[in-house]
Amino acid sequence: MGEPYYITTAISYPNGKPHIGHAYEAIAADVIARFHKSMGRDVRLQTGTDEHGLKMAQKARDMGITPAQLSDEMSQSFIDMCAALDINYDVFLRTTEPRHHRASQELWKRMEANGDLYLDRYEGWYSVRDEAYYDEGELVEGEGGAKLSPQGTPVEWTVEESWFFRLSKYQDKLLALYESNPDFIRPETRRNEMIAFVSQGLRDLSISRTSFEWGVKVPVAADAETGGPAHVMYVWVDALTNYLTGLGWPDETDAFAKYWPANLHLIGKDIVRFHTIYWPAFLMSANLPLPQQVFGHGFLLNRGQKESKSLGNVTDPIELAERFGVDTLRYFFLREVAFGQDGSWSAEAIVTRCNAELANSFGNLVQRVLSMIFKNMGGTLEAFSSTGADDALLATVRAAAAEELPREFAALNFSAGIEAWMRAVFACNAYIDEQAPWTLRKTDPERMRAVLLTLFMAIRDLTIAIAPVVPTAAGKVLDQIGIPGDQRGFTAFAHAGWYMERVATGEALAQPVGAFPRLELPAEEGAAS
Repeated sequence: MGEPYYITTAISYPNGKPHIGHAYEAIAADVIARFHKSMGRDVRLQTGTDEHGLKMAQKARDMGITPAQLSDEMSQSFIDMCAALDINYDVFLRTTEPRHHRASQELWKRMEANGDLYLDRYEGWYSVRDEAYYDEGELVEGEGGAKLSPQGTPVEWTVEESWFFRLSKYQDKLLALYESNPDFIRPETRRNEMIAFVSQGLRDLSISRTSFEWGVKVPVAADAETGGPAHVMYVWVDALTNYLTGLGWPDETDAFAKYWPANLHLIGKDIVRFHTIYWPAFLMSANLPLPQQVFGHGFLLNRGQKESKSLGNVTDPIELAERFGVDTLRYFFLREVAFGQDGSWSAEAIVTRCNAELANSFGNLVQRVLSMIFKNMGGTLEAFSSTGADDALLATVRAAAAEELPREFAALNFSAGIEAWMRAVFACNAYIDEQAPWTLRKTDPERMRAVLLTLFMAIRDLTIAIAPVVPTAAGKVLDQIGIPGDQRGFTAFAHAGWYMERVATGEALAQPVGAFPRLELPAEEGAAS
């Protein structure tokens, strides 16, 4: 196995069904994981659900069920979403698992042993929806003068006995971290926001609650000091620990030693503070290594609007995948939006983009070339003599597939990487139009074969390159052209003799079957536009 690579998504809060934002993050994480696997790395992808906290307790009460029943039901919907979107995770971590309670309590004990926890009284503003504490100066005014969090969510004044974490102690250490490792927080706009926030001064953080019971219990030794109601951990202490739990920490050491620190925490921009201020401070306190990078991606907007139940525009990602196809959806999300920025989607945009690029440009190229090889050459592959035009095309394709796209994907610039890939697809289509193999069939059959086989080689490279994004469709193409399963990664580009090995098998191509169907826009969508 290659060098380890550990990537995590934010664990989803299952007080409702998955929405488009959950799907966007899961797809991006899966593409990153598949990309690094294709590069020969030993990849571990973790996702899951964050099932504790006041918000879950209140939702369950409103529904007349227990929080545990709500957690079981709703977590399954996130598992179903991952299956529907072809998310190939290694670990799906639920924070209600006993092993996670042990890990969270161990982290607590280590922070306590470091002298960073103390008992006091919390008075301040708390957003149940965000599961976050806010200072007075962060609040904004809503309708009728109501106080709201910076996210626009309701806040309530909370007075409660609480354990506190000495977050203020870590202000200078966090600033030093951001200075010494500029890539710890990406994109740069998020980094600048966090530097500004920490530079204003950090207050100690309330990390336990007594007003409800649905959470990880504070370790008995600490709780015994209160002499009052039992404490449960602040949900973010519990939630962030999931990245350790999934590696078997602290009970099992092999996976933890192999994969920690995480290479990438992939999260939404609205929870960057928790992951780049609280989390590294907790880890410093517990004397554990810090993750290498936290990337806060943007929101995916529905026709320019954030999805919400009040607007009636919440989209079920499973229904969207069933409607347009999983690979199509995956391609659109990463192609359309500059990763890290907010982006917008609509049915029209999906149909327009994916028909133009996947179906008409790449899908049609594959179908035309393989059909001509099947019809005019009996599906037979053979050695051929190339010309300068052939070599130039293959050099263009190889540069895009083996150099440009991997470089951009490694930097999480997906749209730029796919743009480089598309330029190579366009070059192939220009080449086939210029060479006109349908005319060469009558005038120069040998040249026709050279043109078609040059395109066959280009299609192999292009399909391998885009496979992390559209794994099912790419797999169908690679099956049809007879590429072995162990030669479908970026590492295969280093194998110069692959084509003659394929020829030597003597296997002829069968009549091709399209892998990238055209999409039709439903009549009601077309009328709406």
